Order: sequence, then structure tokens, then C-alpha cells
Amino acid sequence: MPPAPSPLAIGHGDPPGGPGIAPWQDADRLRPGMMAMLLMLLPLFGQTFHYMKDLLPLWALSKAFPVLSLPLALVLLRRPRLPMARQIMATFLWLVLVPSFAASFTFGQDFFTGITAQVKLLPMLYFFSFSGLLMIARPSLRELAAGFLICGIATYAALIILWAIIPDAWYSKVYAFGSSPLFSADNRGNRIRMPMFFGIITLFYCYRRFLGSGSLRWLAGAAAGLCLTLFVVKTRAMVVGIAGVVVINSFAAAGALVRVGLLFVAPAALVGLFSIGYLNTMFSSDSSTGFDVRWKTVTKAVGFLGTDPFKWLMGVGTISPTSSDSLFSYFDHFFFLADITWLGIVFEFGLIGAILLVLYEIRGLLLFRRIREATGHSPFLGSLCDYLLYVLLISNLYPPTLTPGETAIIAAIFVFVLQNLPTSVLPDRES
Repeated sequence: MPPAPSPLAIGHGDPPGGPGIAPWQDADRLRPGMMAMLLMLLPLFGQTFHYMKDLLPLWALSKAFPVLSLPLALVLLRRPRLPMARQIMATFLWLVLVPSFAASFTFGQDFFTGITAQVKLLPMLYFFSFSGLLMIARPSLRELAAGFLICGIATYAALIILWAIIPDAWYSKVYAFGSSPLFSADNRGNRIRMPMFFGIITLFYCYRRFLGSGSLRWLAGAAAGLCLTLFVVKTRAMVVGIAGVVVINSFAAAGALVRVGLLFVAPAALVGLFSIGYLNTMFSSDSSTGFDVRWKTVTKAVGFLGTDPFKWLMGVGTISPTSSDSLFSYFDHFFFLADITWLGIVFEFGLIGAILLVLYEIRGLLLFRRIREATGHSPFLGSLCDYLLYVLLISNLYPPTLTPGETAIIAAIFVFVLQNLPTSVLPDRES
């Protein structure tokens, strides 16, 4: 009798000799029904439309989707507890309940109103609902990779088309508080504020394929993605994160002699990159960059926390958007917690909450390390790990509380892969 097929097989995009994971069916086959489902649901789980109010039906669906998708998590009740499940649930409950309770004392709003201020954290629950979906649908790793990469290519294609056809009059130079227009214009020029979760993962995937194969077509793909991000999206945080991950991966893949060369080349390349156009204003204190507003927010936040260690440790919460009051009126200033990133997180969630958020990202990196130790190199899984590193690198410019669902579904994929590897190839781990 021939042996049963192993759940380990060469996956999509793996170099010869490098095992990937393609459980349960032929690794070379993409099932049309599975791909249709993934392409329909991945943008929702990836929070693609979460801040795109211009597309009102999709925006509303994205806001409701963390709750609408929760029934998928019911399948987990019949399975062994997932790695990271307790950590995510504890983190979610702490970040929702403690600031809501604190805000009832700090800002005089009732507890349940305070909870409505934390709806931005609901996508953390995608870890459970997306895990349930993976267990029910059982896609192969190649199908997951294809779904992510198709969404990424579609993102870049949409950027090119929109950049080519949208007239200047459509770019908003002034927009209302709380709005996030897809087309905007500021000191950086015309911008398309496209959600880039899938696009950036595709860029990292191309660069990993280039490092593994040396093929220039993969380098060209990564370069095209970087250029579109740099000259069309024009978000400084994205460029910083992409550059950081590329440098780190280049060092990791290089031999000893090449690393010495990179020590000289990389700093010069980064200096050159951040001398281009709008990027050279990143460290500017000019009022056109909004530095004065952010600095005033910093001083007001630090002054409000004062010398009370309890406020610094536990946070003071925030004022709910459903309240008649606002942080603007309370501080008599354009007070954006997102503008001051980690200080804003400490203000709202405390140092404990900030540490929980960092551990949330780091645990995903550790899950990937276990997979890599067990199976070797997979460019797709590596690109997901790169994205977690990217989130940490840009966290001082773009707070991770704005899109926690991205990390949640990456962690769910890592757990799904770990759960379907033979126990004989897994390193020792705690449950």
C-alpha cells in the first residue's frame, strides 16, 4: 500500500528544494469556487474598505463585518484551543474594557458610551472568525497565496487606472474632520490614499522571490510596487516601512562580504530616498507638515497625564464619537490621538495597553519562526511575516490600533498552517 500523501508539499512560489505547505489537495490546483470565495472575503477581512467613506455601502459593510463574521468562530468551540487565542482575547478585553471604565471617570461619560469609542478594535476578532473560515473551507496555502497576490495586483492596477483617469478637480484640498477621501491634495501634491495591505504584501513577496532566485523580473515587480506607493499613494509611513523591511531582508539574505558592502550602501540609499520630494519634509517642523499641531497635541497629552502613575499605567480612555462632547472641545485644540501614535496609545490605553499591542505583533512573528523552523522557506508566509515587521516599523507614524484586523488574519493563517503540520516536524511549543 502506498504511503498516505504528506500535508507538506511544494507550495506556490517556493524555490526548488524549499518546502511550503499545501494541505489536503494537490498543490498545483486552484479551485475556482475557493478562489472566488477568497477574493470576495479577503478584502473585507483585510479592512480594505474600513476608511473608504467614498464607497459608502462597502464602508458600512466593512464596519459591520467584524460582528457579521463572528458566527464563523463557532466552529472553534469544537476544536482544541488555538495558539494565541487566549492572548488575543485577553488583549481585546483589556483594550476595550479598561479604557472605557477609565473614561467614565476622566471625561464623565458612561461606561457603555465609552465602549463605543473602541469599535476600532473589533477587527481583532477576525483572528477567530478567519480561523473558523479556514477550518471550514480548508484552502491550500497556494490558494491563500494566490488570493493575497491577486488582491495585491488588483490594488496596483486600480492605482494606475485611477491615476490615469481621475481629473485634478476630484482631488480634495479641504475635507471635513473625520473624512478620509480617496483622492486628496496637500503639500505632497495629488494623492490616492489607497489601502495597501495586499499591495505591500505582494511587494514583499516579489522581493523575497528575487532574493531567493536572483530573477530580475521579481525585482522589477517589487520596484514597480515601491514606485506606485512612492509617487501615487505618497504616504511617508508606507515608504519608511517598506524601505526598512527591504533593508532587513537584504541583510538577512546576504553573505558576510555582501553585508559589509550593504553597511555602506544601505545608509546612502536611504538618505537618497528620503531626499526625494515630499519625503525630505518628514523631519521638518514647518507648519505645512502639521508639526505644530502634533507638537501641541503632545504637550497637552503629557500635561493631562501629568505625574499620576496610574494614568500612565492604565490610560485615561477617550471621548466616544457618539458623545456630544469631543477631544477637540475638551482640549480646545485639534487633538488627534492617532497623530501622536504611541503617546496617543499610552494616553488612551496606558503603558499596559501599549505593551499588549506590541506583544500582539511579536507573537505573530514568533508563530512564523516556528513554521520556518519546521518547514523551511515559503516566500508567501515570509511576506506575511514581513508585514508584521512593517507594522512595527511604522508604528511611530501610523498606530497599529487603526487596522488591527490585518495582524489578526495573518496570525490566523500562521496558526492554521501550524495546526495542519505533522507534529513530528514541529519544534517544541506551549499551547
